[in-house]
Amino acid sequence: MGTLELKDEQEFIVRTDDCRLILNRFSKLKEACIFLCRQGEATLEIDSEVYHIKKDTHMVLIPGIIIGNAQVSEDFVATYILFPQTLFHDVTTRLDPSFYRFLKETPAVLLPDDRIRSINRMLAFIEELYLDTENCFRQQILYNHIQSFLLDIYDKTRRLFLARQPEGISRQEELFKRYVQLVHEHCAEQREVSFYADRLCISSRYLSTVVQRVTGTTAKSIIDKHVILEIKAMLKSTNLSVQEISNRLHFPDQSFFGRYFKKHTGLSPLKYRNEL
Repeated sequence: MGTLELKDEQEFIVRTDDCRLILNRFSKLKEACIFLCRQGEATLEIDSEVYHIKKDTHMVLIPGIIIGNAQVSEDFVATYILFPQTLFHDVTTRLDPSFYRFLKETPAVLLPDDRIRSINRMLAFIEELYLDTENCFRQQILYNHIQSFLLDIYDKTRRLFLARQPEGISRQEELFKRYVQLVHEHCAEQREVSFYADRLCISSRYLSTVVQRVTGTTAKSIIDKHVILEIKAMLKSTNLSVQEISNRLHFPDQSFFGRYFKKHTGLSPLKYRNEL
C-alpha cells in the first residue's frame, strides 16, 4: 500500500512492515491512524514539524494532517491500524476540544513500559479481528476497542497535560493556537490574514502582532506554510494535474500558482512532483 488510505471495501487495516512506501512522500491523511514503532529509527515530518521516531514511539495521526519526507533506518519496523475518520470523530467529538488539539500538537510520544504492554495487547487483538473477516460484529468490536483506547489516552493526557494548561497558557498563546487551527481547516480556500482575524473577532494588525510575539514569524508565513504542505501532498499523493490543483486551492490561474510554489520551495510544481 502506497498511501495511508482505505479502499472502498475496507473497514480498517492492520499491518506490520517498514512503512517506507507510506512515509517517504508527503500525503494528507483522510483516515485516522494508530502507529507504534517496533524497532529501528526514523525522522518524519508531521504538519511541517520534524519528529524523531524510535522503538516504542507511539503516534495517533488524526485526519487532515500532512505527513511525509521520512528518513527510515534499514531495520525500521512499525505496526499501524488505519481506521475511518468517522469512527475517530464519533469518539472524539464528545470529549473536551483540548484533547483534539493535544493530539494534533503532540502526535508522537515515547511510551513507558506499562503503556507499551497495554498498546501491544490492543494491537494484537485488533490484528486477530482484522484476519477474522467472517465475524458479523467485526466493525462494532473495532469501534469499541478504538473508543476504549482513545478514551484511555484522553484520561492520561487530561491528567498529565491538559489539566496544567489553563494556568500556563497566556491569552496570546491561546489566540495563536486558535489561529493555527483555523488555518489548518481553511487554508485551501483562504490565504488572507484578514479572513482569520475576522473569525477570531480581532483586527488583522493585532493578529499579526500576536503571531510575531509568539513565534517570531509573520501571520502570513503560517498560512503560506500550510498551503505549501497542501500543494506538496496533492502533487505527491494524487494524480491531479497542476491546473486541477491550482483550481482546487482557488488560485487565480496556473501561472500565479506556479510562481507562488516556486517562491516558497525553489522548484516548479512539476519538478517537485518528478523528484524521487
